[in-house]
Amino acid sequence: MSPEKYKVAIVVDPSTKDISIGEETKKERPSSSAMSFTGVFAAISYMASAVLLVMFNKAALSSYRFPSANVITLLQMLSACLILYVMRYFKIISFNNDKSKSEHNKNLFTLVSTKRLFQTIPLAFTYLFYMLVTMESVRNINVPMYTTLRRTTILFTMIMEYFISGQKHSVLIIFSVGIIILGAIIAGIRDLSFDSYGYGLVFTANICTATYLALISRIGKSSGLNIFGLMWCNGIICIPFLLLWTSLKGELEAMLSFPHLYSIGFQVVICLSCMLAFMINYSVFLNTTLNSALTHSICGNLKDLFTIALGWLIFAGLPFDWVNVMGQALGFTGSMFYAYFKYKGM
Repeated sequence: MSPEKYKVAIVVDPSTKDISIGEETKKERPSSSAMSFTGVFAAISYMASAVLLVMFNKAALSSYRFPSANVITLLQMLSACLILYVMRYFKIISFNNDKSKSEHNKNLFTLVSTKRLFQTIPLAFTYLFYMLVTMESVRNINVPMYTTLRRTTILFTMIMEYFISGQKHSVLIIFSVGIIILGAIIAGIRDLSFDSYGYGLVFTANICTATYLALISRIGKSSGLNIFGLMWCNGIICIPFLLLWTSLKGELEAMLSFPHLYSIGFQVVICLSCMLAFMINYSVFLNTTLNSALTHSICGNLKDLFTIALGWLIFAGLPFDWVNVMGQALGFTGSMFYAYFKYKGM
């Protein structure tokens, strides 16, 4: 049955997901709202900063042979919290959605109330668990198959959006997602070497990613924290656990004995990596809040395609396979369909 059209004002209540039409209230139909220009900017900002971050992380880990990716993640989180603290201290930003209201029962150390901090614990722990599982999965499965399985995050995101926030999507959106997943399967079809442990880790990472993205908008609304507040709480909760993890694994000792630690070039790469990490974390929250968790997952696929294309153009010696190219092209086509349908509100 085709959806009804109304010529009266429609008001959406974000907390109940109800649509008020005059004096009548109807449940919201599958989401088909068009992307705003701000939403498009948020999506492009995420993809641009993500591609650049991959390059600088690659330079640190491969060109300089830095031994620990977890230490880089720790430095990025510390830098983000430092930037947020300075901006908050000079009142450039606020951690609340309503800037006119002061923070009651504010903890002098955390800068937010204990209640709000506890509300963000599921978000922070999901992100922390995702990082640890992702690092382990990369070690236990080949890169083509890892990339293929990670792209199924889109499907997990749609499922988690439905169960966490009741979000539904149109047939055209589901069709475009199906094309993306089919393209990912074709791209990795030559590397279908089954490894139950590796597959299990990647799918666990997919569930964590989908849950994390779906929780961002929900916890932001329930806690009253804005994007900066969520980033701050995420950092101060995760840093102690990540610090403990890197200490137990001896990664901090390895960093102190790293031969290029005081090299200007290495320090510039790390500083730029930390700055880009702050930008990408902000754009993740902004993109998910303004658009949706599914849109962010699609942007992640597009980002991977651009990164692969740059790798083929910049780095020599990379394997070229027409089946892989066909799969990548199909995935890109699906992403373009999604972007068009979402922008038009179909």
